[in-house]
Amino acid sequence: MLIDEKARETFAKLELEFSPVALKYYYAPPKGVERFEGTGAFCELVHAASRGDGAFYIDKDNETCFGKVALGMVPDNGLAASGLIGPDIDMYATQAPNARLHDLLPTLTLGAHNVVVMAPIKACDFDPDILVVVAPTEKAEIILRATSWVSGDPWESKSTPVMSCGWMYAHPYVTGKVNFCITGMHHGLKRRNLYPAGMHLIAIPFAKLPETIYSLENMNWTPLYFRQDTEEGREELAAAQARWAEAGTRIGG
Repeated sequence: MLIDEKARETFAKLELEFSPVALKYYYAPPKGVERFEGTGAFCELVHAASRGDGAFYIDKDNETCFGKVALGMVPDNGLAASGLIGPDIDMYATQAPNARLHDLLPTLTLGAHNVVVMAPIKACDFDPDILVVVAPTEKAEIILRATSWVSGDPWESKSTPVMSCGWMYAHPYVTGKVNFCITGMHHGLKRRNLYPAGMHLIAIPFAKLPETIYSLENMNWTPLYFRQDTEEGREELAAAQARWAEAGTRIGG
């Protein structure tokens, strides 16, 4: 189990305002999980899970925005795909760039993922396909560093002004890459006022979760150069610099 008690305790140490949310994609509703009673955009449902106590699942009838298209629950809407809406809501200059987005946006195979189980990390008893973490910059730095501490993978942010759910919940699942966006920068998230502006919304896919969890549990959350305000930190830095200098002498540097 990726999200075990130790992993939950590690994320708890970050003291995040919003609980990380585990997502699992299914063809059909799993046994033992209740369907969410309300409706909302996918971002609203993720937010509801972060504030809840247990797991629930959603389907196309719960989702009221583009999320059900991004996850392949329903086909794209011809009117929306035409780009006609973009200029009318001041998000694009003309119809064409908005229409182009519908050919660029990552979506999952139609009809393959009809149900999404969502759970706050404290109630997660499954291996997530995606773990969604919302964090302020100083804590997002720790989380993103954990995604590359072992592998050295670069940090990438890929998104668009509208339909960011495709980039956050389909793109990482398909590519295996972590993705993030900044709250307050995207149409749906901003107009629904779900999170304070300027936070990092990070989507960690299953392919990167083992490394991220291992790194959070083992790396130093405060790098050496950020610990120079303590005597211990200065001593550690001096010892490291001495090792670097000694290595240089061995090659005549």
